[in-house]
Amino acid sequence: MKRRKNMKSAYEIKKEICEIGRRIYMNGFVAANDGNVSVKVNENEFYCTPTGVSKGFMTPDMVLKVDGKGNMLEPNKTYKPSSEFKMHLQVYRERSDVHAVVHAHPPYATAHAVAGLALDSYIMPEAIISLGTVPLTKYGTPSTMEIPEAISDALQNHDAVLLQNHGALSVGPDLLHAYFKMETLEYFAKISFLAKQLGGGNELTCDQIEKLMEVRKKMGVPGRHPGCAKCEHRGTSECRCLTPEQKAKFQQPKAQAPGGASTEELVSEITRKVLAQINR
Repeated sequence: MKRRKNMKSAYEIKKEICEIGRRIYMNGFVAANDGNVSVKVNENEFYCTPTGVSKGFMTPDMVLKVDGKGNMLEPNKTYKPSSEFKMHLQVYRERSDVHAVVHAHPPYATAHAVAGLALDSYIMPEAIISLGTVPLTKYGTPSTMEIPEAISDALQNHDAVLLQNHGALSVGPDLLHAYFKMETLEYFAKISFLAKQLGGGNELTCDQIEKLMEVRKKMGVPGRHPGCAKCEHRGTSECRCLTPEQKAKFQQPKAQAPGGASTEELVSEITRKVLAQINR
């Protein structure tokens, strides 16, 4: 049977999983045997990393082929699928556009997850274009269905999430995109942390964010994006990304009528009295 053009062989997929495992290990995104990686081949065939093996020292023979329930499709007496593959399967069920998942514990991102802090500020153009905000999902016990259930809602509009007191998860149309999302997430978390040490980061305005969203569209960046959630308050004092000039405008004291009452209060009082006279 002839392979479709550009379709990778099983060995090529396994080699790529080993390479991404090596990268997350060498970058300090995981320690010891932490983390897991998977690739979706079709609706019922997946390749995933084994449990109890350092992702920095994997070889293709360690990578396992499993079905949609986590059962092994190829015999392997030495290795078993990661117990957290349930989380990956949840992603594939929720997102038909996703064909690869990376789960790791990058230090700065995980520090935010442990501290209960979502990455919800728009401060870096690159992170805005690639990810947008990164939500914090509620805590779940590793290897149980608690984490898969916790990430469902967040996955609808995000390609990366923080797992409370646990780590991070990133997804993509292929393994390299999923890995780059993880790299961007960790860099975003690091810059956010350092900016807080310097007094806090300056958030971009809604107009600036919308321009970056246009850039994202032109670049054809794959995946989903939360957009500018702050825009629901755009033009009001509740908007979190007002410019200093806009903030000053909202903070200006209301016009005062004679006697100290504001113009709005005076109009309201006159209206009340007129209606009272009409209804007599």
